[in-house]
Amino acid sequence: MKLDHVVYFTYKPSTQIVEEQRANGQHAVVGGRHEKWGTHNALLYVKNAYIEWLSVERLGIAREAKHPLTDLLLNDLQENEGWGTVCLSVEDIESFNEEIKNKGFRTSGVLAAERKTADGNLRKWKMLFVDQIISDELPMPFFIEWEDTEESRLTMLRNDGTITHENEKSEIKECVFKVSNPQKMAASWAHLVAKKVGQDSTIVLSNSLLRFSGQKGGKDRLTDVVVEQTK
Repeated sequence: MKLDHVVYFTYKPSTQIVEEQRANGQHAVVGGRHEKWGTHNALLYVKNAYIEWLSVERLGIAREAKHPLTDLLLNDLQENEGWGTVCLSVEDIESFNEEIKNKGFRTSGVLAAERKTADGNLRKWKMLFVDQIISDELPMPFFIEWEDTEESRLTMLRNDGTITHENEKSEIKECVFKVSNPQKMAASWAHLVAKKVGQDSTIVLSNSLLRFSGQKGGKDRLTDVVVEQTK
């Protein structure tokens, strides 16, 4: 169980995100289009995970898609841009689905997913969501299993220039969530991902840290992604 990527919801098209990030010295790339969901993205890889900027490309398709992540995107963009949620990778998503259902969580079931890249290639993966009504409550993480092995996927991304040497000089150290009840929320997430709650309402993944911090009022959401230089 580890952090795969973090999602930032934006109004901006992926090409604009890439231009802005590169102007700031960050090697972001156009990810591609999720044609069945009406969305597209830009990506910035670091050593241990990546940042995804997700935006709507075709509103009609997005509204009709009834996809959990697209629905959350449409809901949150009614107020503003901002961090949306996190995605964790698992090795056997079918088994994991049964595992968390046995814990009492309702799920979307395992969903097939794909994205057409800017150069026309097709990337495929499987996704899994905890079934919950979209509200001010913190969205649970969603889960991913890539079609390709991690080694082959990273090799491909390095070879096509998506990941450069500079990308791998930094990593996501922690994801910070502002919530009304940090202890309760950390315990719920820990139960979901079979981890223990550490000091200050934290959950330690194999490659990053999830931190739950208190707030009074407002939506419970991911608010900060801490990226630091690797040692």
